[in-house]
Amino acid sequence: MSDDTIEVVILAAGLGTRMKSSKIKILHRAGGRALIDYVLDLAAAVSNRPPIVVIGHQREAVQQHCGARARYAIQDEQLGTGHALLQAAPLIEETARDVPVLVLSGDVPLTRRETLERLFAMHRDGANAATLVSMIPDDPGRYGRVVRDGSGRVVRIVELKDSSEAEKAIREVNGGIYLFQSRDLFRILRSLSTDNAQGEYYLTDVIAALVRDGRRVEALVVIDPAEAFGVNSRAELAAAEKELMRRHVTQLMDDGVTFRDPDSVLVETTVRIGADTIVYPFAVLEGETTIGRDCEIGPAVHLRNVRIADRGTIRTGTVAEETSIGEDASVGPHAHLRPGTILGARVKIGNFVETKKAIFGDDTKASHLSYIGDAEIGARVNIGAGTITCNYDGVRKHKTILEEDVFIGSDSQLIAPVRVGKGAYVGAGSTITKDVPAGALSLSRMPQKTIEGWADRRRNEK
Repeated sequence: MSDDTIEVVILAAGLGTRMKSSKIKILHRAGGRALIDYVLDLAAAVSNRPPIVVIGHQREAVQQHCGARARYAIQDEQLGTGHALLQAAPLIEETARDVPVLVLSGDVPLTRRETLERLFAMHRDGANAATLVSMIPDDPGRYGRVVRDGSGRVVRIVELKDSSEAEKAIREVNGGIYLFQSRDLFRILRSLSTDNAQGEYYLTDVIAALVRDGRRVEALVVIDPAEAFGVNSRAELAAAEKELMRRHVTQLMDDGVTFRDPDSVLVETTVRIGADTIVYPFAVLEGETTIGRDCEIGPAVHLRNVRIADRGTIRTGTVAEETSIGEDASVGPHAHLRPGTILGARVKIGNFVETKKAIFGDDTKASHLSYIGDAEIGARVNIGAGTITCNYDGVRKHKTILEEDVFIGSDSQLIAPVRVGKGAYVGAGSTITKDVPAGALSLSRMPQKTIEGWADRRRNEK
Protein backbone atom coordinates (compact mmCIF):
# COMPACT_ATOMS: atom_id res chain seq x y z
CA MET A 1 0.00 0.00 0.00
CA SER A 2 1.44 3.36 -1.07
CA ASP A 3 -0.53 6.40 -2.19
CA ASP A 4 0.22 9.93 -3.38
CA THR A 5 -2.92 11.31 -1.68
CA ILE A 6 -2.12 10.15 1.87
CA GLU A 7 -0.44 12.64 4.19
CA VAL A 8 1.46 11.29 7.19
CA VAL A 9 2.21 13.51 10.18
CA ILE A 10 4.69 12.35 12.81
CA LEU A 11 4.50 14.13 16.17
CA ALA A 12 8.06 14.53 17.41
CA ALA A 13 8.33 17.87 19.20
CA GLY A 14 8.53 16.68 22.82
CA LEU A 15 11.82 16.33 24.67
CA GLY A 16 10.85 13.29 26.76
CA THR A 17 11.86 14.37 30.26
CA ARG A 18 11.29 10.90 31.76
CA MET A 19 14.27 9.65 29.74
CA LYS A 20 16.51 11.79 31.99
CA SER A 21 18.63 12.60 28.96
CA SER A 22 20.10 15.65 27.26
CA LYS A 23 19.10 14.04 23.94
CA ILE A 24 15.57 14.20 22.58
CA LYS A 25 13.68 10.96 23.07
CA ILE A 26 13.03 10.07 19.42
CA LEU A 27 16.77 10.00 18.66
CA HIS A 28 17.51 7.37 21.29
CA ARG A 29 18.46 4.10 19.65
CA ALA A 30 16.71 0.75 19.87
CA GLY A 31 17.80 -2.27 17.90
CA GLY A 32 20.54 -0.28 16.17
CA ARG A 33 18.40 2.63 14.93
CA ALA A 34 16.83 5.80 16.30
CA LEU A 35 13.21 5.39 17.40
CA ILE A 36 11.97 7.76 14.72
CA ASP A 37 13.64 5.74 11.96
CA TYR A 38 11.10 2.96 12.43
CA VAL A 39 8.25 5.46 12.18
CA LEU A 40 9.75 7.04 9.05
CA ASP A 41 9.92 3.58 7.46
CA LEU A 42 6.27 3.02 8.33
CA ALA A 43 5.31 6.34 6.77
CA ALA A 44 7.21 5.49 3.58
CA ALA A 45 5.35 2.18 3.39
CA VAL A 46 1.93 3.84 3.22
CA SER A 47 2.55 7.08 1.34
CA ASN A 48 4.74 8.26 -1.51
CA ARG A 49 4.81 11.74 0.00
CA PRO A 50 7.54 12.47 2.57
CA PRO A 51 5.94 12.63 6.02
CA ILE A 52 5.58 15.89 7.90
CA VAL A 53 7.57 15.70 11.13
CA VAL A 54 6.40 18.19 13.74
CA ILE A 55 9.52 19.30 15.59
CA GLY A 56 10.22 21.56 18.54
CA HIS A 57 12.90 20.57 21.04
CA GLN A 58 16.31 20.02 19.43
CA ARG A 59 14.79 20.62 16.02
CA GLU A 60 18.18 20.99 14.34
CA ALA A 61 19.30 17.56 15.58
CA VAL A 62 16.05 15.97 14.39
CA GLN A 63 16.30 17.62 10.97
CA GLN A 64 19.91 16.60 10.62
CA HIS A 65 19.03 13.00 11.44
CA CYS A 66 15.92 12.70 9.25
CA GLY A 67 17.22 14.81 6.38
CA ALA A 68 15.34 14.63 3.09
CA ARG A 69 13.20 11.74 4.31
CA ALA A 70 10.75 14.25 5.79
CA ARG A 71 9.15 17.67 5.55
CA TYR A 72 9.04 19.75 8.71
CA ALA A 73 6.56 21.80 10.71
CA ILE A 74 7.67 23.75 13.77
CA GLN A 75 5.91 23.76 17.15
CA ASP A 76 7.60 26.61 18.99
CA GLU A 77 5.45 26.28 22.12
CA GLN A 78 4.48 22.91 23.59
CA LEU A 79 0.74 23.47 23.89
CA GLY A 80 -0.48 19.91 23.44
CA THR A 81 -0.93 17.27 20.77
CA GLY A 82 -3.79 19.13 19.07
CA HIS A 83 -1.65 22.24 18.75
CA ALA A 84 1.26 20.14 17.44
CA LEU A 85 -0.83 18.59 14.67
CA LEU A 86 -2.24 21.98 13.69
CA GLN A 87 1.29 23.12 12.78
CA ALA A 88 1.19 20.70 9.84
CA ALA A 89 -1.98 22.28 8.41
CA PRO A 90 -0.28 24.75 6.01
CA LEU A 91 1.71 21.98 4.32
CA ILE A 92 -1.41 19.86 3.80
CA GLU A 93 -3.98 22.52 3.05
CA GLU A 94 -1.88 24.12 0.31
CA THR A 95 -3.11 21.40 -2.07
CA ALA A 96 -6.77 22.41 -1.40
CA ARG A 97 -7.73 18.73 -1.30
CA ASP A 98 -9.58 16.73 1.33
CA VAL A 99 -7.04 13.96 1.92
CA PRO A 100 -6.51 11.23 4.51
CA VAL A 101 -4.14 12.32 7.28
CA LEU A 102 -2.41 9.54 9.20
CA VAL A 103 -1.07 10.69 12.56
CA LEU A 104 1.81 8.77 14.13
CA SER A 105 4.13 9.44 17.06
CA GLY A 106 7.89 9.50 16.75
CA ASP A 107 8.33 7.43 19.90
CA VAL A 108 6.11 4.49 18.84
CA PRO A 109 8.38 2.13 16.86
CA LEU A 110 6.47 -1.17 17.00
CA THR A 111 3.45 -0.55 14.78
CA ARG A 112 3.19 -3.04 11.91
CA ARG A 113 2.47 -2.05 8.34
CA GLU A 114 -0.30 -4.66 8.20
CA THR A 115 -2.09 -2.88 11.02
CA LEU A 116 -2.07 0.39 9.10
CA GLU A 117 -3.42 -1.39 6.04
CA ARG A 118 -6.34 -2.63 8.16
CA LEU A 119 -6.82 0.88 9.54
CA PHE A 120 -7.03 2.36 6.03
CA ALA A 121 -9.45 -0.37 4.93
CA MET A 122 -11.75 0.28 7.92
CA HIS A 123 -11.60 4.02 7.28
CA ARG A 124 -12.42 3.64 3.58
CA ASP A 125 -15.11 0.97 3.93
CA GLY A 126 -16.92 2.86 6.67
CA ALA A 127 -16.59 6.27 4.98
CA ASN A 128 -15.31 7.40 8.38
CA ALA A 129 -14.40 10.92 9.41
CA ALA A 130 -11.86 9.39 11.79
CA THR A 131 -10.51 5.93 12.49
CA LEU A 132 -8.16 5.26 15.38
CA VAL A 133 -6.16 2.41 16.81
CA SER A 134 -7.15 1.16 20.25
CA MET A 135 -5.94 -1.68 22.43
CA ILE A 136 -6.84 -3.60 25.55
CA PRO A 137 -3.63 -3.94 27.58
CA ASP A 138 -3.31 -5.86 30.83
CA ASP A 139 -2.70 -2.56 32.60
CA PRO A 140 -4.52 0.45 31.06
CA GLY A 141 -2.23 2.66 33.13
CA ARG A 142 -1.76 6.22 31.90
CA TYR A 143 -3.53 5.75 28.55
CA GLY A 144 -6.63 7.70 27.56
CA ARG A 145 -9.83 5.62 27.65
CA VAL A 146 -11.97 4.95 24.57
CA VAL A 147 -15.59 5.64 25.52
CA ARG A 148 -18.34 3.90 23.52
CA ASP A 149 -22.11 4.34 23.64
CA GLY A 150 -24.70 1.63 24.28
CA SER A 151 -24.52 0.46 20.67
CA GLY A 152 -20.73 0.14 20.81
CA ARG A 153 -19.98 3.25 18.75
CA VAL A 154 -16.94 5.34 19.70
CA VAL A 155 -18.12 8.66 21.13
CA ARG A 156 -15.00 10.18 22.68
CA ILE A 157 -11.57 9.65 24.16
CA VAL A 158 -11.01 10.85 27.70
CA GLU A 159 -7.51 11.43 29.03
CA LEU A 160 -6.67 9.73 32.31
CA LYS A 161 -6.37 12.97 34.29
CA ASP A 162 -9.84 14.00 33.13
CA SER A 163 -11.48 10.59 33.69
CA SER A 164 -14.19 9.76 36.17
CA GLU A 165 -13.84 6.63 38.29
CA ALA A 166 -16.20 4.81 35.93
CA GLU A 167 -14.15 5.87 32.92
CA LYS A 168 -10.92 4.79 34.58
CA ALA A 169 -12.39 1.28 34.78
CA ILE A 170 -12.66 1.08 30.97
CA ARG A 171 -10.15 -1.43 29.59
CA GLU A 172 -10.03 -0.20 25.97
CA VAL A 173 -7.47 2.57 25.60
CA ASN A 174 -6.26 4.96 22.94
CA GLY A 175 -3.32 3.71 20.89
CA GLY A 176 -2.35 7.19 19.69
CA ILE A 177 -2.58 6.35 15.97
CA TYR A 178 -5.26 8.20 14.02
CA LEU A 179 -6.59 8.53 10.48
CA PHE A 180 -8.59 11.70 9.72
CA GLN A 181 -9.89 13.59 6.72
CA SER A 182 -7.97 16.84 6.45
CA ARG A 183 -10.84 19.35 6.09
CA ASP A 184 -12.75 18.17 9.15
CA LEU A 185 -9.53 17.69 11.10
CA PHE A 186 -8.09 21.19 10.75
CA ARG A 187 -11.49 22.89 11.07
CA ILE A 188 -11.97 21.24 14.47
CA LEU A 189 -8.36 21.69 15.61
CA ARG A 190 -8.74 25.44 15.17
CA SER A 191 -11.79 25.38 17.47
CA LEU A 192 -10.31 23.39 20.37
CA SER A 193 -10.08 24.80 23.88
CA THR A 194 -7.72 24.14 26.76
CA ASP A 195 -10.48 23.50 29.30
CA ASN A 196 -9.00 20.32 30.73
CA ALA A 197 -6.77 19.06 33.53
CA GLN A 198 -3.53 19.80 31.68
CA GLY A 199 -4.53 23.12 30.10
CA GLU A 200 -3.54 21.83 26.63
CA TYR A 201 -5.09 21.45 23.21
CA TYR A 202 -5.91 17.74 23.15
CA LEU A 203 -5.86 15.99 19.79
CA THR A 204 -8.21 13.43 21.31
CA ASP A 205 -10.94 16.10 21.61
CA VAL A 206 -11.31 15.95 17.82
CA ILE A 207 -13.06 12.59 18.20
CA ALA A 208 -15.90 13.91 20.36
CA ALA A 209 -16.29 16.95 18.11
CA LEU A 210 -16.70 14.77 15.03
CA VAL A 211 -19.29 12.63 16.79
CA ARG A 212 -21.24 15.75 17.82
CA ASP A 213 -21.24 16.75 14.15
CA GLY A 214 -22.86 13.42 13.32
CA ARG A 215 -19.75 12.04 11.67
CA ARG A 216 -18.76 8.39 11.90
CA VAL A 217 -15.76 7.37 14.03
CA GLU A 218 -14.45 3.83 14.44
CA ALA A 219 -11.65 2.19 16.40
CA LEU A 220 -9.49 -0.68 15.21
CA VAL A 221 -8.66 -2.83 18.24
CA VAL A 222 -5.18 -4.33 17.86
CA ILE A 223 -4.51 -7.71 19.42
CA ASP A 224 -0.90 -6.93 20.30
CA PRO A 225 -0.72 -3.85 22.55
CA ALA A 226 2.99 -3.53 21.72
CA GLU A 227 1.99 -2.00 18.39
CA ALA A 228 0.95 1.19 20.13
CA PHE A 229 3.66 1.05 22.78
CA GLY A 230 5.21 4.47 23.33
CA VAL A 231 8.70 4.93 24.75
CA ASN A 232 8.86 7.42 27.61
CA SER A 233 11.55 6.00 29.90
CA ARG A 234 14.74 3.96 29.79
CA ALA A 235 12.83 0.89 30.93
CA GLU A 236 10.35 1.33 28.09
CA LEU A 237 13.22 1.88 25.65
CA ALA A 238 14.70 -1.46 26.72
CA ALA A 239 11.31 -3.16 26.34
CA ALA A 240 10.84 -1.71 22.84
CA GLU A 241 14.34 -2.73 21.81
CA LYS A 242 13.79 -6.27 23.06
CA GLU A 243 10.62 -6.60 21.01
CA LEU A 244 12.20 -5.09 17.88
CA MET A 245 15.08 -7.52 18.03
CA ARG A 246 12.80 -10.47 18.85
CA ARG A 247 10.78 -9.76 15.73
CA HIS A 248 13.96 -9.44 13.68
CA VAL A 249 15.36 -12.75 14.90
CA THR A 250 12.03 -14.43 14.20
CA GLN A 251 12.08 -13.07 10.64
CA LEU A 252 15.66 -14.27 10.17
CA MET A 253 14.65 -17.75 11.30
CA ASP A 254 11.73 -17.65 8.86
CA ASP A 255 14.31 -16.80 6.18
CA GLY A 256 16.43 -19.86 6.96
CA VAL A 257 18.85 -18.83 9.72
CA THR A 258 19.38 -21.16 12.70
CA PHE A 259 19.66 -19.70 16.21
CA ARG A 260 20.68 -22.31 18.78
CA ASP A 261 19.10 -20.20 21.54
CA PRO A 262 17.14 -17.26 20.12
CA ASP A 263 16.44 -15.75 23.52
CA SER A 264 20.13 -15.38 24.38
CA VAL A 265 21.35 -13.41 21.35
CA LEU A 266 21.39 -9.66 20.70
CA VAL A 267 20.83 -9.02 16.99
CA GLU A 268 20.11 -5.45 15.91
CA THR A 269 17.51 -4.84 13.25
CA THR A 270 20.18 -3.57 10.85
CA VAL A 271 21.93 -6.96 10.72
CA ARG A 272 21.49 -9.18 7.64
CA ILE A 273 22.19 -12.94 7.73
CA GLY A 274 22.07 -15.48 4.89
CA ALA A 275 20.25 -18.80 4.93
CA ASP A 276 21.78 -21.87 6.56
CA THR A 277 23.98 -19.78 8.84
CA ILE A 278 24.09 -20.96 12.45
CA VAL A 279 24.27 -18.47 15.32
CA TYR A 280 25.24 -19.79 18.75
CA PRO A 281 24.15 -18.45 22.15
CA PHE A 282 25.21 -15.04 23.49
CA ALA A 283 26.30 -13.67 20.13
CA VAL A 284 26.07 -9.87 19.85
CA LEU A 285 25.60 -8.66 16.26
CA GLU A 286 25.37 -4.90 15.78
CA GLY A 287 25.30 -2.14 13.21
CA GLU A 288 25.54 -2.76 9.47
CA THR A 289 26.77 -6.31 9.94
CA THR A 290 26.15 -8.59 6.96
CA ILE A 291 26.72 -12.34 7.20
CA GLY A 292 26.61 -14.61 4.18
CA ARG A 293 25.18 -18.09 3.70
CA ASP A 294 26.36 -21.24 5.48
CA CYS A 295 28.35 -19.31 8.08
CA GLU A 296 28.90 -20.23 11.71
CA ILE A 297 28.87 -17.58 14.43
CA GLY A 298 30.13 -19.11 17.63
CA PRO A 299 29.22 -18.48 21.27
CA ALA A 300 29.87 -15.01 22.75
CA VAL A 301 31.01 -13.53 19.43
CA HIS A 302 30.69 -9.73 19.19
CA LEU A 303 30.49 -8.20 15.70
CA ARG A 304 29.87 -4.56 14.80
CA ASN A 305 29.76 -3.36 11.18
CA VAL A 306 31.35 -6.56 9.88
CA ARG A 307 30.91 -8.13 6.45
CA ILE A 308 31.32 -11.91 6.29
CA ALA A 309 31.21 -13.74 2.98
CA ASP A 310 29.69 -17.21 2.53
CA ARG A 311 30.89 -20.10 4.68
CA GLY A 312 32.81 -17.94 7.14
CA THR A 313 33.45 -19.34 10.62
CA ILE A 314 33.77 -17.03 13.60
CA ARG A 315 34.70 -18.98 16.70
CA THR A 316 34.01 -18.46 20.39
CA GLY A 317 34.76 -15.11 21.98
CA THR A 318 35.91 -13.29 18.86
CA VAL A 319 35.44 -9.51 18.68
CA ALA A 320 35.42 -7.72 15.31
CA GLU A 321 34.56 -4.18 14.19
CA GLU A 322 34.63 -2.44 10.80
CA THR A 323 36.06 -5.58 9.23
CA SER A 324 35.58 -7.57 6.01
CA ILE A 325 35.99 -11.35 6.07
CA GLY A 326 36.25 -13.39 2.87
CA GLU A 327 34.72 -16.68 1.76
CA ASP A 328 35.62 -19.81 3.75
CA ALA A 329 37.70 -17.77 6.21
CA SER A 330 38.08 -18.85 9.83
CA VAL A 331 38.55 -16.48 12.77
CA GLY A 332 39.17 -17.25 16.43
CA PRO A 333 38.59 -18.41 19.05
CA HIS A 334 39.22 -15.22 21.01
CA ALA A 335 40.59 -13.18 18.12
CA HIS A 336 40.27 -9.40 17.95
CA LEU A 337 39.81 -7.83 14.53
CA ARG A 338 39.97 -4.06 14.82
CA PRO A 339 38.79 -1.49 12.26
CA GLY A 340 40.36 -1.65 8.83
CA THR A 341 41.00 -5.40 8.82
CA ILE A 342 40.31 -7.12 5.49
CA LEU A 343 40.61 -10.90 5.22
CA GLY A 344 40.73 -12.62 1.84
CA ALA A 345 39.27 -16.02 1.01
CA ARG A 346 40.27 -18.98 3.19
CA VAL A 347 42.31 -16.83 5.57
CA LYS A 348 42.82 -18.25 9.04
CA ILE A 349 43.13 -15.93 12.03
CA GLY A 350 43.58 -18.06 15.12
CA ASN A 351 43.32 -17.82 18.86
CA PHE A 352 44.43 -14.59 20.55
CA VAL A 353 45.46 -12.88 17.32
CA GLU A 354 44.85 -9.14 17.11
CA THR A 355 44.70 -7.22 13.84
CA LYS A 356 44.27 -3.54 12.95
CA LYS A 357 44.29 -1.89 9.50
CA ALA A 358 45.66 -5.12 8.11
CA ILE A 359 44.93 -6.63 4.69
CA PHE A 360 45.39 -10.38 4.37
CA GLY A 361 45.60 -12.06 0.96
CA ASP A 362 43.90 -15.36 0.14
CA ASP A 363 45.03 -18.51 2.00
CA THR A 364 47.16 -16.60 4.50
CA LYS A 365 47.40 -17.82 8.10
CA ALA A 366 48.13 -16.20 11.45
CA SER A 367 47.14 -18.99 13.75
CA HIS A 368 48.38 -18.06 17.21
CA LEU A 369 49.10 -15.23 19.61
CA SER A 370 50.16 -12.46 17.22
CA TYR A 371 49.61 -8.73 16.65
CA ILE A 372 49.36 -7.63 13.03
CA GLY A 373 48.74 -3.90 12.63
CA ASP A 374 49.14 -1.46 9.71
CA ALA A 375 50.11 -4.32 7.44
CA GLU A 376 49.65 -5.43 3.86
CA ILE A 377 50.03 -9.18 3.54
CA GLY A 378 49.99 -11.15 0.32
CA ALA A 379 48.51 -14.54 -0.48
CA ARG A 380 49.70 -17.82 1.07
CA VAL A 381 51.70 -16.16 3.84
CA ASN A 382 52.32 -18.09 7.06
CA ILE A 383 52.76 -15.99 10.20
CA GLY A 384 54.16 -17.91 13.14
CA ALA A 385 53.03 -17.69 16.75
CA GLY A 386 54.08 -14.62 18.69
CA THR A 387 54.78 -12.44 15.64
CA ILE A 388 54.47 -8.69 16.13
CA THR A 389 54.39 -5.93 13.55
CA CYS A 390 55.96 -3.04 15.45
CA ASN A 391 54.01 -0.31 13.70
CA TYR A 392 54.36 2.64 16.08
CA ASP A 393 57.59 4.55 16.70
CA GLY A 394 56.13 6.75 19.43
CA VAL A 395 55.18 9.50 16.98
CA ARG A 396 53.87 7.94 13.75
CA LYS A 397 52.43 4.65 12.49
CA HIS A 398 54.30 2.73 9.78
CA LYS A 399 53.38 -0.12 7.45
CA THR A 400 54.68 -3.66 7.22
CA ILE A 401 54.45 -5.37 3.82
CA LEU A 402 54.73 -9.14 3.43
CA GLU A 403 54.62 -10.23 -0.19
CA GLU A 404 53.19 -13.52 -1.47
CA ASP A 405 54.37 -16.87 -0.08
CA VAL A 406 56.36 -15.35 2.79
CA PHE A 407 57.07 -17.46 5.89
CA ILE A 408 57.49 -15.66 9.22
CA GLY A 409 58.93 -17.81 11.98
CA SER A 410 57.55 -17.75 15.51
CA ASP A 411 58.41 -14.98 17.97
CA SER A 412 59.53 -12.53 15.30
CA GLN A 413 59.31 -8.75 15.43
CA LEU A 414 58.94 -6.79 12.21
CA ILE A 415 60.02 -3.18 12.81
CA ALA A 416 58.02 -1.02 10.41
CA PRO A 417 58.44 0.38 7.86
CA VAL A 418 59.70 -2.89 6.44
CA ARG A 419 59.05 -5.15 3.44
CA VAL A 420 59.62 -8.89 3.18
CA GLY A 421 59.89 -9.94 -0.46
CA LYS A 422 58.01 -12.70 -2.25
CA GLY A 423 58.80 -16.21 -1.00
CA ALA A 424 61.28 -15.01 1.65
CA TYR A 425 61.73 -16.63 5.06
CA VAL A 426 62.24 -14.95 8.42
CA GLY A 427 63.75 -17.28 10.99
CA ALA A 428 62.08 -17.79 14.36
CA GLY A 429 63.05 -15.33 17.07
CA SER A 430 64.27 -12.65 14.64
CA THR A 431 63.94 -8.89 14.87
CA ILE A 432 63.73 -7.55 11.32
CA THR A 433 64.65 -3.88 10.85
CA LYS A 434 65.58 -3.89 7.15
CA ASP A 435 63.83 -5.06 3.99
CA VAL A 436 64.24 -8.74 3.15
CA PRO A 437 64.80 -9.54 -0.56
CA ALA A 438 62.56 -11.99 -2.38
CA GLY A 439 63.53 -15.61 -1.82
CA ALA A 440 65.99 -14.79 0.98
CA LEU A 441 66.29 -16.08 4.55
CA SER A 442 66.72 -13.40 7.20
CA LEU A 443 67.91 -14.14 10.75
CA SER A 444 68.85 -11.93 13.66
CA ARG A 445 69.37 -14.44 16.44
CA MET A 446 72.41 -14.57 18.68
CA PRO A 447 74.42 -17.78 18.13
CA GLN A 448 73.39 -20.51 20.53
CA LYS A 449 75.94 -21.15 23.28
CA THR A 450 75.86 -24.29 25.46
CA ILE A 451 77.85 -24.60 28.73
CA GLU A 452 78.07 -28.25 29.73
CA GLY A 453 77.44 -29.08 33.40
CA TRP A 454 76.38 -25.53 34.32
CA ALA A 455 73.01 -26.54 35.82
CA ASP A 456 74.49 -29.24 38.07
CA ARG A 457 77.15 -26.87 39.39
CA ARG A 458 74.50 -24.23 40.07
CA ARG A 459 72.43 -26.67 42.13
CA ASN A 460 75.47 -27.72 44.17
CA GLU A 461 76.12 -24.11 45.16
CA LYS A 462 72.92 -24.04 47.28
